[in-house]
Amino acid sequence: MHTAQALRAGIHPSTLYTMRDDGTLETISRGVYRLAESEPLGNPDLVTVATRVQNGVICLISALAFHEITTQIPHEVHVALQRGAEIPRLNYPPIKIYWFSGRAFTDGVAVHEIDGVNVHIYNEEKTLVDCFKFRNKIGLDTAVEAVRFYRERKSVNVDALMHFAKICRVEKVMRPYLEAIL
Repeated sequence: MHTAQALRAGIHPSTLYTMRDDGTLETISRGVYRLAESEPLGNPDLVTVATRVQNGVICLISALAFHEITTQIPHEVHVALQRGAEIPRLNYPPIKIYWFSGRAFTDGVAVHEIDGVNVHIYNEEKTLVDCFKFRNKIGLDTAVEAVRFYRERKSVNVDALMHFAKICRVEKVMRPYLEAIL
């Protein structure tokens, strides 16, 4: 719950801070609280980022880890933002921002409920395409590994992969890898 949500619900700020100080509420991030007796969060970093970065979409390494198609462990939460959006001020968890525009930002977004919070995460196919688009930042080996895991885990949706590759303008880059791996 955000501080603003608590205030709209009629909770006085001093009551909110008293509940935090006596241990009834747990601070997840600046201005974000939850009941201390609640079950532990399954993925606190994604929940915190989804709560604090309202217009962001979890992408790249973080999305690969969520979909379990990588061996990489994200040291920061990778977040896609619409070009021109305000940079979020977030102390924890560390985030890495990637700028997207148009359909490259809006297409392929899936909403997953994690610990009662709606988290926007790119689907597997869009994530794979983004990995090739940002191969110079995350490493081509990471993208190729993800395609291999994707192929092993489920049936490959080549049409969706090529659809997103066309939107992100990486068709010619991806095609040789897809032909070799698939």
